[in-house]
Amino acid sequence: MIVRQTPNALKIFFTLRGSIIPKIYPQILLITILSTLITIIQHWLPDSFPYYGMATFTLLGIALSLFLGFRNNASYQRWWEARGLWGQLVYDSRSLTRQVLSFIDEDDATDIEDDEDNNATGHDTQRTMVYLTIAFAHAVRHRLRGTPPWADIEPLVAAIHHDRMHQAKNVPDYIMRLMGKQLGDIRRQGLVSEQVIQNMDERLTSMTIVLAACERIHNTPLPFAYMLLVHRTTYLYCIMLPFGLVASLGWATPLICAVIAYTFFGLDALSEELEEPFGLAANQLPLTALSRTIEINLREALGETDIPPDITPINGYLQ
Repeated sequence: MIVRQTPNALKIFFTLRGSIIPKIYPQILLITILSTLITIIQHWLPDSFPYYGMATFTLLGIALSLFLGFRNNASYQRWWEARGLWGQLVYDSRSLTRQVLSFIDEDDATDIEDDEDNNATGHDTQRTMVYLTIAFAHAVRHRLRGTPPWADIEPLVAAIHHDRMHQAKNVPDYIMRLMGKQLGDIRRQGLVSEQVIQNMDERLTSMTIVLAACERIHNTPLPFAYMLLVHRTTYLYCIMLPFGLVASLGWATPLICAVIAYTFFGLDALSEELEEPFGLAANQLPLTALSRTIEINLREALGETDIPPDITPINGYLQ
C-alpha cells in the first residue's frame, strides 16, 4: 500500500511509485506507435483516412467509460470491505485480549493445558489465549496471500499442536478451534463468569466471520465475462481511435491517443489490482503491517518488552 503525502503539481506528473504506468506502458506504447504510423501515412498520402466524425467514437467512449466506472466501483468496494474486515480483526483482537487480561486472575492455579505444563497459572492461560490471537492474525494474512505461515505462528502455538496444525487444510480455522477449546477449558475451570465467557465467545465468532468474509472476497473474483468485455472494448476503442482522429488532429493524434489510452488502460489495470486486495501490489492492503500492529499491541498488553518493531514504509510503500 502506498503511504505518502500528496505530491505537488510538478511531481505528480513524474511520480511512478504507486502509479499504474509500469503495468500499462506496453499498451500505451503500442497505441502511440500505431497513431504515429497512421499520422505519417496521412501526412504523405492525404485522404488515406477520411474524416469519419466524432459521434461514433463519442458514443463508444461513453459506453466504455460506464463499463470501466462500474468495474472500478465494484473493485473499490471489495478493497474497502477488505480493509473494514481487517479493522474489525484489530478491534476484536484488542477486545478479546482486554477481556482475558481483565477477568482471568493471574495468580489462579488452573488445570488448563499450557505447552507441556498441565498445571498452568492464570498468567499462563492469559498468555496462551493472547498468543493464539496473534497467531490467528498472522495465519489469516498468510492464507489470503498463499504464503507459508509457520515461521510466524509456530513460536506462538504450543508444540503439541504443531503436527496437527501442519496437516490442517485451513490453518487459521484450526487456530480458532484451539482458541475455542481454550475458552471451553476456562469455562470448565470457572475462571470467569458465564457472562464474560459469552462476551469472549462473541469476539471469537466475530473473528471467524472476518476470516470467512476475507475468504469470500479472495475466492470470488468479479465475473470473467465482464472483465473480458471491458478488456476487449478498451483495446478496440484505443486501436480504432487514431483512424478517426488523424484527419482532424493531424500531428497531435499520437499525443491525444496516448493520453486516452493511458486513461482507459489505467482504469482497467487499476480495477484489476484493487479487485484482489490481499496481494503485495503497491495499491493493495498492507496486511503485514496490520498483523504486526496486532502483535505489538497484544504483546504490550501482556507486559512484554521484547516485541517486534513496527513495519515502516520503504520508499512510501507499506506491505
